[in-house]
Amino acid sequence: MAQRILVVDDEPNMLRLLKTILIGKTGYEVITTNNPLEVSKLLQEDPFDLVISDLKMPLVDGMDLVDIIKKIDANLPLIIITAYGTSEIAKEAVQKGAYDFITKPFRKETILISIKRALEWKRMQGELQAFKRPPA
Repeated sequence: MAQRILVVDDEPNMLRLLKTILIGKTGYEVITTNNPLEVSKLLQEDPFDLVISDLKMPLVDGMDLVDIIKKIDANLPLIIITAYGTSEIAKEAVQKGAYDFITKPFRKETILISIKRALEWKRMQGELQAFKRPPA
């Protein structure tokens, strides 16, 4: 089964670009939304393996999404992308629970490596949780 990635960005061109990059040779199932208010509903309807979100969006920004996502699934990695990156914002995002922080413009290879690492981290978190469960 393909790994599912949710991409959230208020700019349709960025959604198309990320979907093209991710579907290309990776085989990921990519769901996109330009409405960050839909994220909670989407995550509760179907499981995702990763969320990629823009930082600056109207109504709900990427920092707010970190909190929303972590309440639904503490082990769901979130990669934040932004054109407004500073080291302070990146540090704050990671401290809140974002897996990675990537500044625009980014290279295709940069986002693909970050995604691969985030998905591997999620897989290892699942194995760790299974290992910690008491035997039946």
